[in-house]
Amino acid sequence: MGALLHIQASPRGDRSASTRVARAFLARYGQAHPDDMIETLDLFSGEIPEFEAPEAAAKYGVMAGQEPRDEAARAWKRVVRVIDHFKAADKIVIAAPMWNFSIPYQLKRYIDVIVQPGLTFTYSPAEGYRGLVTGRPAMLILARGGEYPAGSETAAYDMQRPYLELILRFIGFERINTILVEPTLMQGPEVAERKVEEAIARAEAAAEAF
Repeated sequence: MGALLHIQASPRGDRSASTRVARAFLARYGQAHPDDMIETLDLFSGEIPEFEAPEAAAKYGVMAGQEPRDEAARAWKRVVRVIDHFKAADKIVIAAPMWNFSIPYQLKRYIDVIVQPGLTFTYSPAEGYRGLVTGRPAMLILARGGEYPAGSETAAYDMQRPYLELILRFIGFERINTILVEPTLMQGPEVAERKVEEAIARAEAAAEAF
């Protein structure tokens, strides 16, 4: 029995293209893997701690080889709980829209909490940075209002997919699959609906082997 963590990064519910495709993926995944546990973490309603002065003090203390103390220690425990929850999953699914060519602020906040020295990555002068979250796959389901194909003039605007794939690789993921839902705005509602349905078909097929 495995555990899949679905990280939902849109506040729009059923109106969200990324959420719709993710739900179809999870439904088919549940059919194909009936013994696995599926959990959804809604970043717009969940209890993700702020990353403020005490958390930052703890982080830089850890990086300097020091044990966090007092308020920093309490803040660091909250961070560690979130990271332990993330690392307990055998598989990760992140469903997110593109906001201002990047990712929603709640997803960035979550990433800033979980990407921590000694917990999800490490560094040494001999080998540089090394990710610690290894041996598991990730699925990205990303919706975008426009299209950003490689080699096009608009490709440089895409700071959603490249960033998420980079940060996952940084903390140790090697198997990263990405399903794009695009365009959801630029060509009108009929095209958007067709693109969502096409993405759902790809997601359901991918769920079988995930």
